Amino acid sequence: MKDYLKDPKNRSTVDVGLFIILILSFHFLYLGWQALDFWPIKGAIDKLSLWSVELLFGQSCWVLEHIFGIDITTVSETRRILALSRDGSFVGVTIAPLCASLKQWLHWLFLMLIFPGPWKHKAWYIPAGLVIIEWTNVVRICGILMMQMQWPGPKTFHIAHDYIFKVFFYLVIFLMWVLWVEKFKNKKQKKAEQHE
Repeated sequence: MKDYLKDPKNRSTVDVGLFIILILSFHFLYLGWQALDFWPIKGAIDKLSLWSVELLFGQSCWVLEHIFGIDITTVSETRRILALSRDGSFVGVTIAPLCASLKQWLHWLFLMLIFPGPWKHKAWYIPAGLVIIEWTNVVRICGILMMQMQWPGPKTFHIAHDYIFKVFFYLVIFLMWVLWVEKFKNKKQKKAEQHE
């Protein structure tokens, strides 16, 4: 097993395997922690969760109005964004705590803190990843609403929410990880192999 792990020909397989193990491990750890009501830091998680909802709500409203020019109505108490669909009905997206980026931020932190690589680059790459994850979520919220505007109905919401934009969200995280592995983690190893 040690020989397999050390063989440069297997580096990609080993890296992807480690990525999958870390992502799945965090997912189940998070579910367990959620079942324990985020003990012992529930108060801090609740505050961070509310802040992340407010952040996502404000950013999504701004993008819909100022970038896409969509006339929206908001219901601040429930963090709901409404717009007219092409058939004249109102469609909307509610930003609940589970919709905010908190879990994905923690996923990213867990992955990058444990995954090998130079710390001098992790110091800027981790925060940059958190920002990218946040704006990916803004794209997700805007995309779900805009799809409903074109094709109103509950089916559209579920397809957009559960299949299109959830996959897109994790694809962005995966691509950021691939960039990390190719440009930072394996850079020294590749240079050493080229000089052999």
